[in-house]
Order: sequence, then C-alpha cells, then structure tokens
Amino acid sequence: MSEAGVYLHIPFCRSRCSYCDFATDVFTNGEAVERYVSALVKEIETAFSVHQSLTINRRIDTIYFGGGTPSLLTARQIEKILGSINKKFFIQTNAEITMEMNPATVTLETLREYKNLGVTRASFGVQTFDDVELRRLGRKHTARDVRETIELLRAADFTNVSFDLIAGLPRQSLLDWERNLDCAFELNPEHLSLYILEIHEATPLAEQIRSGRQPLPDEDLAAAMFKLIIEKTAAKNYRQYEISNFSLPGFESRHNSKYWTLDPIFGFGCSAHSFDGQNRRYSNERDTSRYVRLIEEGNSAIVEDTQTDTKSEYVFLGLRLTEGINLKKYQNLFNVDLREEYKADLKRLEEFELIDLKENCLRLTTKGMLYSNEVFAVFV
Repeated sequence: MSEAGVYLHIPFCRSRCSYCDFATDVFTNGEAVERYVSALVKEIETAFSVHQSLTINRRIDTIYFGGGTPSLLTARQIEKILGSINKKFFIQTNAEITMEMNPATVTLETLREYKNLGVTRASFGVQTFDDVELRRLGRKHTARDVRETIELLRAADFTNVSFDLIAGLPRQSLLDWERNLDCAFELNPEHLSLYILEIHEATPLAEQIRSGRQPLPDEDLAAAMFKLIIEKTAAKNYRQYEISNFSLPGFESRHNSKYWTLDPIFGFGCSAHSFDGQNRRYSNERDTSRYVRLIEEGNSAIVEDTQTDTKSEYVFLGLRLTEGINLKKYQNLFNVDLREEYKADLKRLEEFELIDLKENCLRLTTKGMLYSNEVFAVFV
C-alpha cells in the first residue's frame, strides 16, 4: 500500500474572501486559536481509536497545513502539532511538509522557525497581481506584499514555493490575465496552481452576481484564458501534471497527488476529510466551535462515515491527471473493460473532442480539461 498523507485544517483568516466556500473563521483572538490547536492535537492523539480502518498504515510521507491561513499560527503552535503527529505516525525522512500562507502574514524570523521545524514547501494564495481586483475579492494583501513574501521565503532558504492565481475574475480581460501570468513567471516559483474561477453557492460572490453587482463569468473568455495558461506555462518549462497544477521538473505536489491517485489520507481539524485508500471516507464537523466542543468533551468530530464508489472515483479523479488512466490497470482492479462499460459515452465524448482514447490510455484533451465537470458526470 502507498504511504499515507496527513492533512491539517487551520480555519483562521484575517478576512473572508468573496469567492471562498472553505470552512474558515475570521481571526479574532489568540485564545480561540490556542484552544483550537489543543483540540487538533487531542484529535491526532486519539486518531487510531476512531479511524480504525486507517490504522493499517501509519507510515506517512506528506503533511499539509491547509486553511484558512496556517501562517497565522506561531512556530510554537506548529511545533506542538507536528510533535503530536510524530508520536502517532512514522514520518519518512524525505517527507514533504507543506504550509499554506497568505502574503503579509509572515516575517523572516517566523519563516526560519517554520523551516527549522521541518516545513519544506510553502504554498500561498496570490489570486491576482491587480490591487483593484484584490480589494474586490476581499483580500487584505497587495501585489507588493506578494513580492516581499517571495523575497522572505527565499531568504529563509525555501526552495519549493507554490502560489495560486485565479483566471476569469469579474471584469478581468484576457490582457489582464496575461499580465498576471507574466508577473508570476518573473517570481520563478517552483509550482503554480492556476484555476478558472468557479462560483460557489452561499458565497458573497455568488450573491453579488445574482444581484447584478458583478457580471456573470464569460465561458468563451475563460476558454481563451485556459488556452493561454497552457501555452505560456509550456514556454516557461512548467509541466502540467493536473488540470490546474503546473510545476518545474520534480516539484509536483506530492500531497495533492495522493487525492488523485486514491492514496490514504488522514484528515484532522474542522471540515477535514479522510480516506482509507480503499473505499471508506470520513468527514469532520465543519463548524469550528462545534468541532472544538466535540473534541474537548471526548467525542469524535466525525459527522459522516461513508462507503465510496471506488471504481467511479478512480476514473474521475484519475482523469484530472494529464497522464490519464491506464485502462489495463482499471480492468485488473475492477474486472471490467472500461471501453466496453462506457462504450456509447466514450464515443460521444470523443466526437466532442473532450477525451483522447488510445490503446491502454484514457485522458482528457485540453478542451476536455476546460469542460471536465461535464466529462466527470458520465462516470459518477
């Protein structure tokens, strides 16, 4: 079995962005954060009485601090969390330990402390280099903060840096998006996550669009932006290994790749999800306060425990990867030929030029990546 990964959800942010549908809370005081960290540590320490189907594999080679803004935590709090993981898991010596950050939330001293604790990879949300767009999204940083944060990361000897950008923001032109990409390349990150904007229900942005305060996303413009992503990243030697993820050679996100290849994941913290690597998924209480109370009272934070359709997940998660799906491996795993099982659907998807089906490989075309949800719906 593959080595597992650990995901740790840190929900605190300085403000809530208009497009965000993650489980987050606005950072208010250190006492609430300290209480949350204590609950998180307690959950980790009691993990194997709860995640019984996951106990067969305690060897981990990735740890991911996600959020929220994990860089709002002190080095002492990060050390406390990593210490609890070290007690319960066998952390491999070459483990990838990622921390999500937001620009202007770190100092050189703090980054050096994170690095000394074993953090090997930094991932932070830029979203756009346009200060007007940043304010419109509810982001608190500026483009200058982004550049200064990169400088601090390099000064702290971080050699694996990733950041996110979002294409298709309200009122963003193709030229605006090209400028964003050019700004990104100037900073030479090892990894880029480049997303097309998705509108999630119950977010401020969704309400702004409904009320007419923001325009609907333009699908044709989004397609042009995605095409530009493919062209410019390739020209800069970034390899697309997943629909929205690009890296210089050897800098693919090992942790995120586990989700697409159905490797086991232990998730801790509010809203965190776990997978046993076979067919069982768990999800934690989403509300931060309720999560903390559950743990403090000695209860499990798991609110959903389900059996999954691994065969279906193998297809639509595997198709996110540019290498696609090995059809021979699929047949060996599930004792069925996918080409026969979905014969009519595959023919239709080929006619629309959404998939590339050759010999033992099924993958999305560039057009298929843009309309990936429509393709995935066939296999769900």
